[in-house]
Amino acid sequence: MAIVGRPVARHLDDGATLEVTRTASDGARNANSVLYGASWRAAKALGYQRLITFAQSGVSGASLRGAGWGLIAGRPPRAGWHTPSRPRASHGTDDIARFLWQAP
Repeated sequence: MAIVGRPVARHLDDGATLEVTRTASDGARNANSVLYGASWRAAKALGYQRLITFAQSGVSGASLRGAGWGLIAGRPPRAGWHTPSRPRASHGTDDIARFLWQAP
């Protein structure tokens, strides 16, 4: 299963970009690579020009490379999403660096 939607970050939401926010498999060999590849084919068929995803720094990226995706940029860790104007609880993903990947 792959969950694909509009980019979470507003500055990436240009109308031509989708973001893979999650993939899940039953552990079958190369399943995540297949999901990333299928997500890109579906996005292109719907007229989108770009498909991206973020991976935490501890993730190897093997399934993304296997699907032909390229590493675009590193993102530094964030202290969290909480701001005084928009309070949010921590979900355990604060202070973790991320990498931005893009479909071929």
